[in-house]
Amino acid sequence: MFLGTYEPKLDEKGRVILPAKYRDELSNGLVLTRGQERCLYVFSAREFESMSDKIRQAPVTSKQARDYMRVFLSGASAETPDKQHRVTIPANLRGYAGLDRDLTVIGAGSRVEIWDAAAWHSYLAEQEAAFAETAEEVIPGLF
Repeated sequence: MFLGTYEPKLDEKGRVILPAKYRDELSNGLVLTRGQERCLYVFSAREFESMSDKIRQAPVTSKQARDYMRVFLSGASAETPDKQHRVTIPANLRGYAGLDRDLTVIGAGSRVEIWDAAAWHSYLAEQEAAFAETAEEVIPGLF
């Protein structure tokens, strides 16, 4: 499970050094793709394969499923970290997420998310208020 928040820098070649706590799970390969809220999702190769199995089961007759698959998979890029634990983020994905030099990398359970640091701080400030004020059960059985 991926947990925590880290603030690495994007280098001039579009590479990011993976947080040390994530390296073992991602060292054999990973998949970067578009995420919601204009961040990038990072899945281990194993987790992405499991997701792909579920995606293949979606009905081709569902327009919403087709649309989601197209956006999600067309942006996917399989990558392998180099010996310095760096991963290159393709230009199209950097553009999608508005990534500049300062990044925020968060653990989100089964995936890692890569955010532009300013976008993350803005998102978090907005969501923390809603989180603190949640008065009903959002995730059944959690509390």
